[in-house]
Amino acid sequence: MKRIRTLFLAAGMVLALLQPAGAVEFKAQGEWVVSFDYGQNGNFTGGNGQTGYSRGQDEFEAKQRLRIQVDAAVSESLSGTVFLEIGDTTWGHGRSGGAMGADGTIVEIRRAYIDWMAPNTALKLRMGIQGAIVPTFAMKKPQSLGDDFAAVAFSWQFNDRVGLSGFWGRPYNDNYAGKPDGLGGTTRANFMDNLDAFVLTLPIVLDGFKATPWGMYAAIGPNAFKRYNDDGSFGGNFDNATGVSGPWITRGLLPAWSNKGVVNGADKPFSRYGNGFWAGVTGEIDAADPLRISWDFSYGDVRYDVGQFNRRGWMGALLIEYAQDWGIPGLIAWYASGDDDNLGNGSERLPTISTGGMDNVFSNYALDGKVYIGRDAAMYNNLSGSWGVGLRLRDVTSVENLKHTFRLNYIGGTNNAGILAKAHERGYYPTPNNFDGSAYGVENMYLTDKDSALEFGLTNVYKVYENLKVALDVGYIALWLDKSADTWGNAAINGRDDTVRDAWNANLMFLYSF
Repeated sequence: MKRIRTLFLAAGMVLALLQPAGAVEFKAQGEWVVSFDYGQNGNFTGGNGQTGYSRGQDEFEAKQRLRIQVDAAVSESLSGTVFLEIGDTTWGHGRSGGAMGADGTIVEIRRAYIDWMAPNTALKLRMGIQGAIVPTFAMKKPQSLGDDFAAVAFSWQFNDRVGLSGFWGRPYNDNYAGKPDGLGGTTRANFMDNLDAFVLTLPIVLDGFKATPWGMYAAIGPNAFKRYNDDGSFGGNFDNATGVSGPWITRGLLPAWSNKGVVNGADKPFSRYGNGFWAGVTGEIDAADPLRISWDFSYGDVRYDVGQFNRRGWMGALLIEYAQDWGIPGLIAWYASGDDDNLGNGSERLPTISTGGMDNVFSNYALDGKVYIGRDAAMYNNLSGSWGVGLRLRDVTSVENLKHTFRLNYIGGTNNAGILAKAHERGYYPTPNNFDGSAYGVENMYLTDKDSALEFGLTNVYKVYENLKVALDVGYIALWLDKSADTWGNAAINGRDDTVRDAWNANLMFLYSF
């Protein structure tokens, strides 16, 4: 009954917002997506050949998702927005609402915020749960912070060419359960467990040229990572006690294998705030239309009072496209710094807070580029510790209302292979896809400078009606891992299956949008 009441309450909220009310103007938009996936070997190594980057997925799965956004505006200076999502719902799955009875608690508040302008000024403000990102042109996906979370954002347009924008966001706070006091209670619950981010951007628009330099600072509370055992003993860093985010808060902010005791000082809890600094510049040149050149560059540095957990690195990406009547051919490239072979000096990969809010246009399968729903990010949801070059033919028209996009990407790792031998010396034999989930500082597939992959991708989109599209997306990834004893040649360790398999997936999607 509780689940049913929750669904009725959410539906009632939407219906109430849509009722006429004085001078308030309501606008609704949304999309329904139904998706069918079939593929194999998305885990690449180990397991039994199941697909996806989760070992719990079947070879064939059917999913759906509904999103509805309602805007309530009283004027150009004041409005409110609520964005609801139902799904992703896997057909037949109980917790996601797809089993018999379809009564899972699956209505989510994706975004809820107000927009307003300060009277008699050009200052625009947005307050509430929103999509907040650092800027990007080439990949359309930030590599440091981009997701839905609570924030206060602002923008000020000085003139037609220069503006200033930014936000203060609070992705995490009040999730630390505290330390058991031995009397059945806890002490210092929610103490110093916040993560706050402050971002400034300077958008510049000239004739045929756009650029946006930006900077970000993050204060990382020491208790955002801590966990204590029931007896009050310290259970280690890198685990959120309430499970609000699982290990995801740590993956992009720490070195690889931090919680395995491989890094010196891994048993020491943090005691002071960590400090994260990021800066970058992104831009686009289209003065020589139909030639378009876009780029992204970012650098990040995160430091703690236990120096072995520091992480700093950089990344650059480039996109060159030349529009033709028949389609848009393009070249893509990126390079991101990787770890050296020293386990005691932190990580040399670009740190990230979250990159879940946008799709990477470079790839639909190896990267997280799926526009709607379906299996993606088989290798990376951010590009730390990797490099790649690729060819893309976008929006190729063969018949009316049918477009094709072809992708060919060669991907390699930038992490020094010697770091694995150092881990072996300390009794830890990792896998590149982090099957056991214990390598909290590994947020992607971890490839060394001796490993590589080749991805083929084809996306076909047919517009049935003005508001209905059918898409068939096919991806194939060939993976080559170095299997020498000092790298990934560890099949005999604990009887583990390290057989390398190529991954592939086909996704058929139906999208109705209004």
